[in-house]
Amino acid sequence: MKKAAKILLVDDDADDQLFFKDAMDELSDARQFSIANNGLEALEQMKIPPPPDLIFLDLNMPVMNGYECLARLKSLEKYKDIPVIIFSTSANEMDIRRSREMGAHLFFTKPANFNVLCSKLEKILDMDFSQLQFTV
Repeated sequence: MKKAAKILLVDDDADDQLFFKDAMDELSDARQFSIANNGLEALEQMKIPPPPDLIFLDLNMPVMNGYECLARLKSLEKYKDIPVIIFSTSANEMDIRRSREMGAHLFFTKPANFNVLCSKLEKILDMDFSQLQFTV
């Protein structure tokens, strides 16, 4: 898989959005980055080509939560192969297991430290998702 050039963050929390955006800006300005406030908004944004190369998806959101969005993404032929990283405050084993079973590629618990976020994002953005097994 090519390196992710277009990234979509799906998260309803404005502070988390800014934290993530600042980390993305720190890593590279060569990537396109967009934000959706919930799963339904994400699906609407994805109708405008090209679709993202990588999706970071929060679980707890209004309108359409992360699980509902993930289910829709994996059921649609044109989006089912886009890697999805669950980006959540949860570290609950049931959430991790359910995400894996639904087709998420990674489960990434939101860090409170900016340097940790940058470091983990850098590793994630360098991954070859075609070779990846689900990890925590």
